[in-house]
Amino acid sequence: MPNAIKVFVKYVDKVNWALGLVVMYMIFVIMGILFWSSISKTFFLPSLWTLEMAQFTMVAYYMLGGGYSMQINAHVRMDLLYSRWKPKKRAFTDTLTSFCLVFYLCVLLYGGYSSTEYAIQYGEKSYSSWAPKMWPIKVIMDIGIFLMLLQTIATFFKDLAKARGVPITDDPEDEEALV
Repeated sequence: MPNAIKVFVKYVDKVNWALGLVVMYMIFVIMGILFWSSISKTFFLPSLWTLEMAQFTMVAYYMLGGGYSMQINAHVRMDLLYSRWKPKKRAFTDTLTSFCLVFYLCVLLYGGYSSTEYAIQYGEKSYSSWAPKMWPIKVIMDIGIFLMLLQTIATFFKDLAKARGVPITDDPEDEEALV
C-alpha cells in the first residue's frame, strides 16, 4: 500500500481511538443526568431539561463512538457463515460491504449537513417546554458521521491489505490474514 494510505489509516485510527476512549465515559454523564431527574422529580420541582439532555448526551455517545466501535469490531455483525471463512475471504467480503457503508454514510452526512445548516439558519428549537437550540447536537452528529466515514475508509484499506495478504498496520489481528 502507498505510504499516504498507511499514514491516513494510522491517523484516523488514532483520532477515533482517542475520541472513543473519552466518549465511552459519557455513559456516566447520562447516568448522572437521569439520577438528577429522578431526585428532582421526587423531592423538588421536576427539571424540564433532564430527559432531553439525556437524549442529546446519548446521541453524542452513540454518534461519536461509532468509529471507535468499528475499529475494535464491537459493532453488530450477522454471522451465519462469516466465522467459518478464512481471514482473507472475510477481509475481501468486508471490503465489499465497506462500499455499501461508505455510500450510506455519505447520504447520511449530506442529510445531516443540510439539517444542521437549516437549524443554524433558522434558529431551530426543540418543541419541548425546555426548547433548546438544535444546532449543537446536529453539529455533533455530523462530526460523528464524518469520523465514522473516515474510519470506514481506513477499515476498507486495512481489509484490502489483509485480503492481499499484506497488512498495513502493526495490529496482531491483521497478522492472521497471512495464515
